[in-house]
Amino acid sequence: MGDIVDQEEELLCLRLAIVTNSCCERKKIKKRKRKELAFINTWDLNESNYCEGKIFRLLELRESMLKIDVKKKASVVEDGKVLHLIHSLLISATAVDENSFDSAVENLHELYQNVSLLGDSVQRVAAYFADGLIARLLTRNSPFYDMIMKLPTQEEEFLAFTEFYKVSPFYQFAHFTSNQAILEAFEKEEKTNNGLLHVIDFDISYGFQWPSLIQSLSENAATPNRISLKITSYGKTIDELRETETRLVSFAKGFRNLSFEFQGVLSGSKLSNLIKRKNETLAINLIFHLNSLSSYSKVSHTLKEVHNLCPSIVTIVEQEGCKSPQNFLPRFMESLHYFAAMFDSLDDCLPIDSIERLSIEKNLLGKEIKNVLNYEKNNNFLSRYEQMETWKGRMESHGFLGLPLSSKNIMQAKLLLKIRSHSSPIQLDGGNGGFMIFETEDPRAISLAWQDWSIVTASAWHCVL
Repeated sequence: MGDIVDQEEELLCLRLAIVTNSCCERKKIKKRKRKELAFINTWDLNESNYCEGKIFRLLELRESMLKIDVKKKASVVEDGKVLHLIHSLLISATAVDENSFDSAVENLHELYQNVSLLGDSVQRVAAYFADGLIARLLTRNSPFYDMIMKLPTQEEEFLAFTEFYKVSPFYQFAHFTSNQAILEAFEKEEKTNNGLLHVIDFDISYGFQWPSLIQSLSENAATPNRISLKITSYGKTIDELRETETRLVSFAKGFRNLSFEFQGVLSGSKLSNLIKRKNETLAINLIFHLNSLSSYSKVSHTLKEVHNLCPSIVTIVEQEGCKSPQNFLPRFMESLHYFAAMFDSLDDCLPIDSIERLSIEKNLLGKEIKNVLNYEKNNNFLSRYEQMETWKGRMESHGFLGLPLSSKNIMQAKLLLKIRSHSSPIQLDGGNGGFMIFETEDPRAISLAWQDWSIVTASAWHCVL
C-alpha cells in the first residue's frame, strides 16, 4: 500500500515538475520572442532611418541640380553621353523593380549628376523619370514622397496647359478631329434633329475644344433656322465650370444663327438626371477621360452609362501607351519612349531655354511621368496609357462599333500641322517638322505621331443596339 502511495506521490511530483518546467519554458520562450521582436523593430527602424538618410542625401543632390539649372545656360549632350544617360536610367529602373535599394540609389545618384531641366530633351525627360523612380522607392507616408509628387497649383497647371495648347498641335489635333466627327454626325441627322445638338463632355479641360465647334456649326449651317447647341460638361471644380461657361457664352454671342446653352456638372456625378430633347443629335466626348478613371470597373460603368444614352456618336482620343501597363518595366520602357517623343517635339515648338517650355514640362508632362510610374500608390491608374487596340476591345465588348473617320477629317488634321509649322520645313505628307499624321485600318482611326512614334490617337464610335 505504502509503495503504491509512494509511486503516486512520485508521479504527482513528476507531473508538477513537467507543468512547472513547461511554464518556465513558455516564459523563457515569450521572453526570448520579446527580445527578438524588439530586435526586429529596432532593425526595421534602423533600416528605415538608413533608407531615409540615403534618400535625403539623394534629394540634396537633386536640389543642387535644380539650383545650378537656374544659372546654367542650355546645352546639348553629346550622343555618347545620351546613350550612357539612358543606360543609367534603365539600370535604375531595373534596380527599383527588383527592390534593390542600394543599387537604385547609387544609379540615381549618378543620374542626378548628368540630368538637367535646361538641357536637351533626353536630359530633361531623364530628370523627371529619376524623380518618379525616387518616389517609387518611398512609402506613401514618407514626407519625401509628398515633396517629389507635389502637384502644381491650379493657376500653374492652367498656364502650362494654355502654353502647351498654343505651341503644340497635341491638343488641337485631339479637339479638331473630334469636333469634325461630331459636326458630320450632326449634319447627317440634319433632316430629323430640328437643328438640335447636345454634346456631353466628360472632361471640360477649360473648354478650349468648343469655340471651333461653335464657329463650324454657325458657318456650315444649311438652313436659315437657328442651330441650338447644348454642352453638358464635367469639371473638377465649380470655379472651373463657371469660368468655362463665361468664356463660351461670351464667344457664342458673336454667332447670331446659333443659340448656346452650357450646363456644368461636377466630376463623379451620375448621368441619370440628364434631360434629352426630342430628336436631338447626342454626341459623347471622351477625350483623355477613360485612362483617368481609377479602375477598370469604373471604365466599364462609364461605357455602360454612355451606351444606355444611345448617342449618335462617341469620340475617343487617348495617348498611345503600353500593352502591359500592370508590369512595371514594360510600362517604364513604353513611357520613356512616349515622353521622350513628347519632350523632343517641344524642341520643335519652343527654344531650349524657354520659360514656357519649362512650365509645360514641369507642371504637365513631368507630373504625368511621376503618376505613370507610381499610380499604384495613389490607388489610381491615372495616366495609365494603353494602346488603341486595347480601347477597341473594350468599346466593342460594351456594344460600340468603330466609325471610319472621313477623308475630310484626315485632310483637316494634315492641314493643322501645315498651319502650325514653325521654323521646321513643311513636309508634303502633312508633317510639321517631326510631326506626322498616320491612319489605321482597325479601327479606322488617325494618330498624331512624332518621328514615327504615335503619341495620340483619335477614333469615333456608335452604338450597336
